[in-house]
Amino acid sequence: MSLLLEAALDFQEFFKSQKWSFCIIGGLAVIRWGEVRMTQDIDISLLTGFGSEHKYIDALLKRYKSRIANPKEFALKNRVLLLKAKNGISADIALAALPFEKKMIKRASTFEYIKDFSIITCSAEDLIILKAFAERPQDWVDIEGIIKRQKKGLDVSYIFRQLKPLCEVKGSPEILKKLSRLFKIS
Repeated sequence: MSLLLEAALDFQEFFKSQKWSFCIIGGLAVIRWGEVRMTQDIDISLLTGFGSEHKYIDALLKRYKSRIANPKEFALKNRVLLLKAKNGISADIALAALPFEKKMIKRASTFEYIKDFSIITCSAEDLIILKAFAERPQDWVDIEGIIKRQKKGLDVSYIFRQLKPLCEVKGSPEILKKLSRLFKIS
């Protein structure tokens, strides 16, 4: 895990030096809020907005190696830049711009995983929203772990207020139903 934390810290320090808004999402955030599990990459949400992604992508590609050919084109099309950290760890940099993503990054907080390794991660609620929206099998397992560990401290109404419009855009109202069952809400 120390290689993951070292890579996350390297990205975090670079983003801070650029005065960029961001937070760690994905597996490292799950380790903070849910069940400890294996993760082999870093997921970061970087607030780029719409229309200014080029400057972020160019700066990142000057500092880090891409994992694919034509990384800029891929990132602009898919809103994710696939990089390798200096120590070889894979990193997915999501190019954030939606109002929810802005709010998520603003709500992020620092957590010390081990001594001298403090990383800025999204909140437990925002992680549940991201995971539910992605709705892969591992995401639902992660959500269950977060609910189990954080249930008393979770702002459930915030989760549903933020997730509902995302599900409407995606055309997936069943996500809300499945999440309601996990929270035992009828």
